[in-house]
Amino acid sequence: MTASYLPYDPKQQLLVPPALQEWLPEGHLAYYIGDTVDALDLSAFEARYGKGGPRNQPFHPAMMVKVLVYAYATGVFSSRKIARRLHEDVAFRVLAAGNFPAHRTISDFRAVHLKELSALFVQVVKLARECGLVKLGTIAVDGTKIKANASRHKAMSYQRMQQAEVETKKQIAELLQRAQRTDEAERNEPDTELPEQLKGQRERLATIQAAKARLEQRQREADAARGRTPDDERKARNAQGKATGAYFKREFGVPDPKAQESFTDPDSRVMKNCSGGFDYSYNAHAAIDETAKLVVAAELTNNASDADRLPGMLQAVKDNCGSDAACVVADAGFRSEAVFASLAQGSTELIVSLGREGKAVAKLERERTPHTAAMALKLQTESARTAYRKRKWLSEPPHGWIKNVMGFRQFSLRGIDKVRAEWKLVCLALNLRRMGAMLACR
Repeated sequence: MTASYLPYDPKQQLLVPPALQEWLPEGHLAYYIGDTVDALDLSAFEARYGKGGPRNQPFHPAMMVKVLVYAYATGVFSSRKIARRLHEDVAFRVLAAGNFPAHRTISDFRAVHLKELSALFVQVVKLARECGLVKLGTIAVDGTKIKANASRHKAMSYQRMQQAEVETKKQIAELLQRAQRTDEAERNEPDTELPEQLKGQRERLATIQAAKARLEQRQREADAARGRTPDDERKARNAQGKATGAYFKREFGVPDPKAQESFTDPDSRVMKNCSGGFDYSYNAHAAIDETAKLVVAAELTNNASDADRLPGMLQAVKDNCGSDAACVVADAGFRSEAVFASLAQGSTELIVSLGREGKAVAKLERERTPHTAAMALKLQTESARTAYRKRKWLSEPPHGWIKNVMGFRQFSLRGIDKVRAEWKLVCLALNLRRMGAMLACR
């Protein structure tokens, strides 16, 4: 006796036009993102197309925003992959509603509307505040290193730049002499490839000199911040300007020979990653509210240190939410006497770990670092310990979700301004993913 199967005919045509919405289950993330984007103010996107006519019909900005945000929320960051998903993925097709923008269109839309996409992050934070998902009782601030869109093979140390500059100038001089000899010997012959070679070498020289100048300028700024002057003769001086007997290793504005500069993304910096290696990266920070573990502030810098980041993060929280947080907790990387002093009169209670040497600070450094010593004493109280225990389960999970669930481990864009906007887009997508999941559980 043959088995009785359910009807299966792959070539059967649909007799009634299908509704794509019926192909997604109720409560799907695509529905939530689509409804939320419809509730946001997209006038800034639409303003760019205000002078368009029938011959210039761009894709609707609401559709493009929905597709981009959903793509980031589900771990699809490449414009080519997004364009492919518009054909293959039902959720993408529901959000696009029959539109199929090419990968170049998606890439250009993201690049052109970076400022507007960043503003959407603030809108979503305010929406979450209105819904009671953000209460600013306790927030945790933490940073994570994310790889830049830069190649380690297209970078050079300052020492190598100096050598390459000399070598390239020598090659250019030899090519010019060779071209002169060729012109004299073969006046009636067709042109050779020498002009093209010269062009390539001159472009290489210009690239090296520009990178070398950026390193030197950055070193001059760093030296000036340390109190050095161009005429200090490499002598270290105290606050009164008297020489202390110590000497600096290099002249003012001269970088370390091992200092590197990237040719692909000059704004990125070499930073240590979690595996112990080094990559061109950015230092991305997030402030997470304890109510629903939503990101209420997302900032980014190309400085690997976190020591000076708290004031900027707290100001971003106030700008995004309209008020200060009651309490902020952070790890020892954010420890700084200058920061503690600047925030001492604020309305936000500060609880920052001092690391293993915290108890020693409380006893030995009260005169030199009074605010750090006061923090050490505060951390010995039970209330501060209870508040600081929240840091680990508040600040760690969002970065883990971004890297391991969403799969965002490298920026797609280059340049610190573009990367800052992309970081806010990532945090926007994470917030909507979290809010959608919480709504589905109700």
